[in-house]
Amino acid sequence: MVCAGVRIQFHDKEKLGRAALVVFLAVALLGGSVGQLCAAAFSTKAKQAILMDYETGAILYQKDADALVPPASMSKLATLAVVFDRLKKGILKLEDTFVISEHAWRDGGAPSRTSAMFAPLGKPVSVEDLVQGIAIQSGNDASIAIAEGIAGSDTAFAKLMTQYMRGIGLNKSTFGNPTGLPHPDQLMTAREIALLAKHLISEYPDYYKYFGMQKFPYQPEGRRRPYAFFNRNPLLGALEGADGLKTGHLEESGYGLVGSALQNGQRLIAVVHGLESRTDRKNEAVKLMEWGFRSFSPHELYEPGVIIGKARVWGGENYYVPLRGEGTVKVLLPKIPLRQKLSAEIVYNAPLKPPIKEGQQVAFLRVTTASDAVNEVPLYAAEAVPEGTLVRKGLDSLLVMAWRWVADKASDLLERI
Repeated sequence: MVCAGVRIQFHDKEKLGRAALVVFLAVALLGGSVGQLCAAAFSTKAKQAILMDYETGAILYQKDADALVPPASMSKLATLAVVFDRLKKGILKLEDTFVISEHAWRDGGAPSRTSAMFAPLGKPVSVEDLVQGIAIQSGNDASIAIAEGIAGSDTAFAKLMTQYMRGIGLNKSTFGNPTGLPHPDQLMTAREIALLAKHLISEYPDYYKYFGMQKFPYQPEGRRRPYAFFNRNPLLGALEGADGLKTGHLEESGYGLVGSALQNGQRLIAVVHGLESRTDRKNEAVKLMEWGFRSFSPHELYEPGVIIGKARVWGGENYYVPLRGEGTVKVLLPKIPLRQKLSAEIVYNAPLKPPIKEGQQVAFLRVTTASDAVNEVPLYAAEAVPEGTLVRKGLDSLLVMAWRWVADKASDLLERI
């Protein structure tokens, strides 16, 4: 088939194990050379980095993105995710108030000499002010007050943060506090920070606006003049369309930033971490996002309803279930004209077990460009597959055992070569 200027030829290559793969090659994007591709490669001073397309989830760039590192105040995104979840469900209201405890004041406020919104000891502060104090000023006192108000303690709230991450499918991050201050359990990956940012943008549009506010005027009870807190995110005003999210810094892990920007209808999310200075943090984040906007554009691979491939089913009425995308299947590819190969695979836990419902997500299409940009598109069952008869299940069991034996023997042979 031919779509979006890409000619796709594919063949089946099935194997048992973690996943079954359908591998194909997509060749020919407008001519060009490998030299042009190398010229488009990106490098960064950041120790960890990732660039993600918001709409498709495509990973346009990554560098040590799965290393668990102290995220500093970028972990406050998880704190706010717990708050936003309760606001959306009506469990919490913006006008609700929490009292600033001595712990919040002493360990996160002015006496701590860390980032704070200077909320006064023993006074009630509205949830909305605390949210702005976290999103704009990165207030540790605000984070602790939120944690104590919702869960009773830092430790109990940290457990909620970890549970929340597991609930949205992020399985590596752990938390020891709501602030991002040094703690052995406070660990995240650049990939999961980006995925959390994507989740916040999609699930909480009514509250995402706080990340893009340039200024937070806060007047505590008893103070004659309000504080004027300015957003610490250096992308705001420095990059077209930037509207979030959060910075972070610890001596042990360096300077980091998770940012998002919208240009010409396309939103990108970037994480850079492990940098030596504020200047490097700003420059590397801007450079990464500008490169992403400049270098990639969406291409349509399949029209709605087109069968993309098939997946093996164990013990079903049919041996295979056909797979399709949800609507038009789009991927991001390099804008520069070049002749390159795209590798793609249909990935799923093999073999699938019935019953399978029509429209059930059972696999995903992973497309990798020659520059290592990775697109992953969910794939769905195009038809239902009920359970098969006992005879069918028995025959499938024999086939599964035979294929595993062949795969094991082939693996042993390759190891000896």
